[in-house]
Parts: sequence; C-alpha cells; structure tokens
Amino acid sequence: MEVILLEKIANLGNLGDKVTIRPGYGRNFLIPKGKAVPATATKVAEFEARRAELEKIALEKLDAAKARATALAKLAISIAHKAGDEGRLFGSIGTHNIADAITAAGVAVEKHEIRLPNGAIRHLGDFDIDVSLHTDVVATISIKVVAEA
Repeated sequence: MEVILLEKIANLGNLGDKVTIRPGYGRNFLIPKGKAVPATATKVAEFEARRAELEKIALEKLDAAKARATALAKLAISIAHKAGDEGRLFGSIGTHNIADAITAAGVAVEKHEIRLPNGAIRHLGDFDIDVSLHTDVVATISIKVVAEA
C-alpha cells in the first residue's frame, strides 16, 4: 500500500514522502490518525495544494516541542516512594508516575512521551529519563527517586 505522509513519522519518512507500507499499518493506524492519505492521483493533487499549510503546521509543532524541551531542562524532579532497607522500591515507578510528577512540576507531559528503555525504575537513586516530545526533539530530564518518610 502506498501512502503520502502528512507529518514526519519516525523510521518511516518526512512530510510529503510517498512510502510503501503494510496495508494494516496504513488502514489501522496512519490513515485513521490523520498521519497519511492513500497515494491516489486526486489525493496527490490535494496534498500539493495544501503542502505549504501542512509545512507551516509541522514547523509550529516543532517550535512548541523545542519550547517544552527548554522548560523541561530547567526542572528538577524528585519522586518519593516506599522503599526497603537496601534501596529497593516496594513496587516500581513507571511512565505514568513520572509523567504525573513532571506535570505537577509545571510542564504538561503525556505518559507515552516518556522513554524507559530499561523498564520501570525499581531502585532509589538518580536517573536520566528521555522525554520524546517530537520526532526531532528528545529532552533528557534528571529524576531523583527518594525513600518515602
């Protein structure tokens, strides 16, 4: 299935690229989310007519993501959680807990933007967490996990 991308998609292509993808990925994700349109002759003509508008929207999204990244760089996040004597947490701290802590500190972040490549946090200490705000903007934030009193 060939589609025209309406925004930049990681590991797939940029705005306006005509790419060949699996039919299920197009039908079930890209087209319903408004990230792509089928690459028919009429859709190509419609896309070319709207290209400047779509590029302007993409640039605004990128600028907003950069502004959020600078705001995140100024934050110092501390999360208190119940822990044992050796520093192991009772339970774990996941993306939902981290997103709530960052949002409470003043910058709105969704849990799907948090990247934990090693899984949930299960120990006390300092951790560097990546926050993927845009396909081109990844902010790194330092989180300190402390024992709850």
